[in-house]
Amino acid sequence: MDHASVLALFDRDLREGARPDGPGARVERTGGVVRQTAPEHGWNGVLWSALDETDADAAIAEQVAHFTALGREFEWKLYGHDRPADLGQRLAAAGFAPEPEETLMVGEITDLRLDTGTPEGVRVVPVTDRAGAELVADVHEKAFGADASRLRRQLLARLSVDPGTVVAVVALAGGEPVGAARMEPVPGTPFTGLWGGGTMPAWRGRGIYRALVAHRARVAADRGHRYLQVDASDRSRPVLERLGFAPLTTTTPYVYVPAR
Repeated sequence: MDHASVLALFDRDLREGARPDGPGARVERTGGVVRQTAPEHGWNGVLWSALDETDADAAIAEQVAHFTALGREFEWKLYGHDRPADLGQRLAAAGFAPEPEETLMVGEITDLRLDTGTPEGVRVVPVTDRAGAELVADVHEKAFGADASRLRRQLLARLSVDPGTVVAVVALAGGEPVGAARMEPVPGTPFTGLWGGGTMPAWRGRGIYRALVAHRARVAADRGHRYLQVDASDRSRPVLERLGFAPLTTTTPYVYVPAR
C-alpha cells in the first residue's frame, strides 16, 4: 500500500468530498473549509480545510459564528498534515479544547490478517432495531466510560431512515453483550470507516476486538470496498498494527462549546 497516495485519496474522498453522515445533515464548502451541519443529536463540525497563515484565523472565526448561531457544539477535526502548521494553536487560542490525539490507520482488506476466529462461546450478531441499538449504547458506556445518549439517537435514526449507511454489531456471550462496534461504508469510494469498537472490561484480552474487526472487514469486502479506516486510540493501535493496518497520520478533535 502506497501510504502517501492512500492518504491523498482519503483526503479527497472522505474529507474534501465528504457526504452527510445522517438524516437531516448537510455538507457544504465555505471558502477553504468543508463542514457538516446536523441536527443537535448529530455530528457537527469541520471535516477538511485548505488554509494558510493569511486566512486561518478568519476561517476559524467564521465557523465559530456559524455554529454558535445555531447553538451547536462542534468539532474541528484536525489532522497531522493539515496546514498551517500551527492550526491547532490557533484553534486553542479561539476557545477550542483539544481531545486526546488518535492515529489515522488504514488497511487494505486483501492484505489484512483476518484469520482470527470468534472466541469460544461468543457470537457476533447484527443490530437492526431499537433493542440492538440499546445494547450497542450500553457496551459503549461501559467500555469507554462515556455517555452514549448521542450515539443511541444517531444509531436509531440511521437504522430507521437509511440503514444502508451503517452496520452495527454486538458480540454476545450467551445473552450477555460483551462487545460492540459500528461500520460506516462510504458509497462511491473505496473506504469503509470502523467506529466504536469496544469490549467490556472483564472480557478484554480474549480476541473479541479482533473478531469484531474481522467481521466488519468481511462485510466491507462483500460490498466492494478496498480500504478500512480507523481513528485508533493508543489501546487499539497495537492490535490494528498486528492485523496489518498502517498508521498514516494523526487526528485530534478540537471541540468548541458555545456559551449558554
